[in-house]
Amino acid sequence: MVIIGKIVYLYVSHTKQTTQAKEDRLRRLYRRQLDGLSARALVYDHAEKEQVSIPTAWRDWRDVKALVDEDWKEDRENMLARLQHMRTKLFHQALKKGQLQTASQVLDSIGRVIGESTEVVNIQAPDLTIKIENKDD
Repeated sequence: MVIIGKIVYLYVSHTKQTTQAKEDRLRRLYRRQLDGLSARALVYDHAEKEQVSIPTAWRDWRDVKALVDEDWKEDRENMLARLQHMRTKLFHQALKKGQLQTASQVLDSIGRVIGESTEVVNIQAPDLTIKIENKDD
């Protein structure tokens, strides 16, 4: 820190500034990748907005991808339970509103998750045969 008159100058090391700037860029790119653009579109947009070169933007994208992969690994354990809860809630809402087709699709989805396949359902379903005979008088 250098004091000249009433002005105080703080010096921050170049390495710390560079690291902080990169972390800020990565944070912004991480938020932007949630918009659903393709990787190439994100990288080019990132390079333009952050005023960095294309190779730097691709390096930033690799770092963000690593963060996303890390997030998925951590969330994966909770994801199945959360999805099942949302499916169950959707099923009850569909029934309440009389949306039987939606309720049926949600039940099929829940069944697939717990390992119920279409073949098992078809095998276990009863066989119904309808025969119409002429009326003899």
